[in-house]
This record gives sequence, structure tokens and C-alpha cells, in this order.
Amino acid sequence: MAEDRTQQASRPSLSRQLLPAVHGLLARPLSSYYLLLASSGLLLLIGLTMVFSATSVKAYAENGNAFSAIANQAVFALLGLVAFWVCQRLPAGTLRDLGKVVLGTAIVLLAVLDLLEALASVGLLSTPRIGPVHAELLWLYFGPIGLQPAEFAKLGMVLWGADVIARKGPALGHWKELSRPLFPVIGLLFVLVGYNDLGSMLVLLALIIGLLWAAGVRLRIFAALGVLGLAGISLLIAAASGGAGSGQSGEENYRLARLTNFLQPIDQCDLAGPCYQLIQARSAIFEGGWFGVGLGKGALKWNWLPEADNDFIFAVVAEELGVVGCAVILALFSVLAYTGFRIARRSQDPFRRLAAAAITTWLVAQAVINIGGVTGMLPITGLPLPFISAGGSALVVTMAAVGMLASFARAEPQASLALNARPPARWVRLVWAPLPPLPPSRRPSPAREKAGSEGRR
Repeated sequence: MAEDRTQQASRPSLSRQLLPAVHGLLARPLSSYYLLLASSGLLLLIGLTMVFSATSVKAYAENGNAFSAIANQAVFALLGLVAFWVCQRLPAGTLRDLGKVVLGTAIVLLAVLDLLEALASVGLLSTPRIGPVHAELLWLYFGPIGLQPAEFAKLGMVLWGADVIARKGPALGHWKELSRPLFPVIGLLFVLVGYNDLGSMLVLLALIIGLLWAAGVRLRIFAALGVLGLAGISLLIAAASGGAGSGQSGEENYRLARLTNFLQPIDQCDLAGPCYQLIQARSAIFEGGWFGVGLGKGALKWNWLPEADNDFIFAVVAEELGVVGCAVILALFSVLAYTGFRIARRSQDPFRRLAAAAITTWLVAQAVINIGGVTGMLPITGLPLPFISAGGSALVVTMAAVGMLASFARAEPQASLALNARPPARWVRLVWAPLPPLPPSRRPSPAREKAGSEGRR
């Protein structure tokens, strides 16, 4: 017995065996890159699976083809992979130049969307349509092609904001330097995005907070910006409530009710109104239990749960895959968050550091708001769950943002040195991604390059 106890005590515990292995894997030069590919790829695969599960029955009943909805989502996923590939190959300088273009285009699209809605609301247009261009809720259609301008505003704000803050450098600590380029654009987005889409405005605010936090803005400035942000959100809610009371469509009133009903006990809520989605989502979570009823076997997605394939797809996951399936998705988002902030911390270039922090904050904040709304822990805001929910604009823009993160991960100092020391084959660089630039400390000086070129002669 004593010998057995001595042998057991001498054996290292499982945690002592795993921790060095995990630290060794994370210490590898390209660990951030592979963690990013693994987490985002698995989330995309789970999303395609759950969209098919949530839409197959309804698609068969309406179109006679259970694969019609998932076919569209697969096309968007392929477009997203193309966007990922393109953004992974673009250098930081090109991304900085694209920021103004993307944000400017998004602002123009948002202005057209709001203008069509405003003209229709005052009676100047019978429907929000001018020729082939028409608006529908948060979507702007050019013929058969539909876009969600708020999604492109998020991407444009990442690139433009990171570029502006990186150029300012230490001068960012002064109010004048902080407010001159940033506040007018934020105010414009408040008007164009916030009135119709409060959820996207909250994500934009979280994104801006991530940018400023990564830039090292002082806490007192954060406090002042927090007060301004709360005042702006309150103004948006009050404006929506006032508009609904003035005889508008009532959509704003319904949105305001969804934001406040989560504070009420469930037995005092209007079960036929804004609380209906929340009740059905809780029923789906309750039915799922620990291990779920089985993939594809959920029943509440059969027109009982509104937006089952989009805003409330996490409830379908909970019903069919249970707590275990939800935990897997939460774990993958946690890995994505850890990887994104790790990339930001390791990036030496200010633009890459700021953009990586902003992208990570954007994706994590949107996931938290969506899952919190589905589970009743936060108000329902109508945001899609990144990678998982059905939708074209959101998925393509999200994959483009992940492609930028992948480019930044390859540009980490250790990753860049490793890739340049043993470069992959030329066809791999042409097909997948070019070599990242060497870190500034390892780049040869101009005098050394000139001497080397003369020696080669």
C-alpha cells in the first residue's frame, strides 16, 4: 500500500502534463493563425448545419425543395471565403486606403435607405422604391441584389477608425484631436444607423470602445464618452417611442417594448406581443435539456419560433443539441476572442493592433448581445449570431473581417520570421497568401541593402 501511494505521488497529475503541452502549442509562431482558422471554420460549419436544420422543413413546405434555403446560404459562405482570401492577401497599407472607401460607401447606402423610408413614411412615395432601388426594413435592394448597409459600416469603421487613430498617435490624448475626425462620423452613424437599427448601433459603439481601449485612451475620456453614449442611446429610444406615438407604423414601438419587457416578470408580459419570441426561445431551451432532442428533430422551428434561422438560431441549437451544443459554440467564440486579442497584443504595427482589437470586440459583442437576447439575459435587438445565423451581408462581411485577422496573425513578429525563414512553395504563396513583411527590427537598413547589392555585382 505504501509503495502504491509513493508511486501515485511520484506520477505527475493530468493537469501538470497538459499545461506544458498547451503552453508549447501556444508558443509556436503560427499558433494564432491556426487557432483563428480552426475556431472560425468550425463556427462556419456549425452555422451551415444549423441553418439547414432550421430551414429545411419550411423550405420544403413552401418550395417543395428542402435545400433551397441552405443553397443560398452556401453561396454566401463561398462568397465569404472569397472575401476571406482577398482580405488575407491585402497588405496593411491597402487596407488603410480602403477604409475611407468602405465607410463612405456604407454611409451613402445608409442615406439612400433612410431617405426611401422617410419619403414613404410622409406619403411622397407609395412604397420605399425608386426604379430598381427599394428599401425593406434594414435592407437595400438593387433589383434582386439585397445589401445590409449597417454591416459594411462596421467594417468601414474598423478600417477608417484604426487608420485615423494610428496616425494621431500620442496626440490622441487631447480632446480636440479625438473629437475632430471621430465624433462627427459617430454622430452621423447615430442618425443613419441608430434610429432604424439600434442593435447594429450598439455593436458600432462596442467596436469604437475597442478601438479607443487598444489605443490607450485615458479612463476619464472613457467615462465622458460613456455618458455621451448612454445619452445618445436614450435619445434614440425616446425618439422611437415618440415616433410610434405619432401614428407611424408601430415598428419602433414594438422595438421599444422588446427593450423593456425583459425587465418584467414573464407572467406580467404580453405573451401575444413582444414577449412571444422570448417565450418560444425559452421553451426551446427547456426542451433541449443537456443533450438536446437530436439534430434536425426540433419542433419549435416549425413556425412556432419567429426568425428561427436568423436572430433566434441559438434557440434551435439549444433545442436540438442541448447545453452541450451551446457550450461548444460558446467555447469556439471564447477561442476566437482569445485569439483576436492575442493578435492585437502581439502586433507591432499600430494599425494592425487597433484593427484586430476592433474586429474582435465587434464579433464578441455581437455574439454576446444575440445570445443574451435569446436567453433573456439582455434585451432583444434583432442582431444575427456571427457565423451561425442565416444571411448574406453579415456572413460575407464577417468572413472578410476574419481574413484581415488572419493577415495580422501572419504578420506577428515570430510568425513573420518563421514564414520568411522557411517560405512555402511559390504556388502556395500565389494561391493562398504571400509572405508577410519582416518586423522592423529584422529589416536590413538601406546602407546594408546597398552594400549587399554592390557585393552581388
